[in-house]
Amino acid sequence: MKKYLLLLTLAFSIITLSAFGPGQSIESVIGALRNGNTSELSRYMDGNLDISMPNKTDTYSKAQAVLILKDFFARNGVTGFEVKHKGDNKGNEYCIGMLNTKSGTYRTTVFMKADGGKQLIKEIRFQP
Repeated sequence: MKKYLLLLTLAFSIITLSAFGPGQSIESVIGALRNGNTSELSRYMDGNLDISMPNKTDTYSKAQAVLILKDFFARNGVTGFEVKHKGDNKGNEYCIGMLNTKSGTYRTTVFMKADGGKQLIKEIRFQP
């Protein structure tokens, strides 16, 4: 019985850890971009992050970044996000894609950095 319980606990631990492994957060960020969902994006933002967009580039606190992105998504009307390339470099993840909006298409780059065992957004760029 103890062996069965130990095996069950080990299996559950492996499944749980694999669900939160590398690559999981970038997929969630991609999903949030597809929907223009700033609430979901904010779950993966670092305390400060760089945002580059037409006519506005700076480093913002997480709270400021949420407001800026919410305004950007609302003004442009996000209709989807198409991934062109994604990968990782020394444990840090990135994604390049096209953000489709009602007002045009933006080449979008997201850089995430490993911090405390999870990936956090450090930079987002929107280029027309």
